[in-house]
Amino acid sequence: MLATYADYTRALSLIPGSGGQFEVEVNGDLVFSKKGEGRYPEIKELKEAINRYLE
Repeated sequence: MLATYADYTRALSLIPGSGGQFEVEVNGDLVFSKKGEGRYPEIKELKEAINRYLE
């Protein structure tokens, strides 16, 4: 993921949580939530969500 979006990435933060949370945000906007979807994302699906945000 970092290699794919290196030109768009200024910072990356991993924030420890509890309860099995896994969320991906781009500029503060939620693009994927494990809690909301009930599962971890596929890489392709994550890239598609990020690409939609970048368009």
